[in-house]
Amino acid sequence: MIRKLPNGEYRLYSKKKNPKTGKRRNLGTFKTRAAAEKHERAVQFFKRH
Repeated sequence: MIRKLPNGEYRLYSKKKNPKTGKRRNLGTFKTRAAAEKHERAVQFFKRH
């Protein structure tokens, strides 16, 4: 899940909420949406291998 922050950057969050905090885990902050999408694909790859 990618969200735009007020400062114009994009942050990648996990799809599942962290049961301990009730919030989504931050998986990285990026300058562009394309960079965030690229990292999201890498995360999905490593989740499956």
